[in-house]
Amino acid sequence: MDTATDRPRSALTPERWIEAATAVLVDHGIDSVRVDVLARALKVTRGSFYWHFRDREDLLRAVLQAWRTHATEQLTKRLESAHDDPREQIRDLISLPFRGRAAARAARIELAIRAWARRDAMARAFVDEADAARMGYIAQVFSSLGFGIVEARARAFLLYSYELGESLLAAQGGETQRQERARLVERLLQAPLP
Repeated sequence: MDTATDRPRSALTPERWIEAATAVLVDHGIDSVRVDVLARALKVTRGSFYWHFRDREDLLRAVLQAWRTHATEQLTKRLESAHDDPREQIRDLISLPFRGRAAARAARIELAIRAWARRDAMARAFVDEADAARMGYIAQVFSSLGFGIVEARARAFLLYSYELGESLLAAQGGETQRQERARLVERLLQAPLP
């Protein structure tokens, strides 16, 4: 029993439902994330959905929690543990939008969740929390370089805005231009103010 259609119902994990819901969200928007659509995509009955989730709202909350865990909590831990030197952590942060297919996929998910958050309070709360946590981490990195808290927060906002911009505007400029922008951002954000 190797294919999803051959697996018993218990083998279809909550994570598979979350992955399917995320794919539909990215490709078709939040209104298309419905139990019947997901059941058809996963080739199971609607009833199997209720083994894992109370209702659609429960699934949507799980999608947001999975996004927060992967794109904020786990990523921050990886970045923190990769380097002790805060300058290397900043370099890693700046490089995030350029990390191939994984970065492109993460940007598509991010954009879909942000579009959803424009009209849904639960999604908005998750996005606001993720933004605050991400900028908090970046501010700590700048504080480690000796910047005061107010300036560290401002630099964190600028770096975070740059990352979002590069992720969402990935088609702007070639590889050389993107690398030049990254080097400029790295120099500007680490330089002391005059």
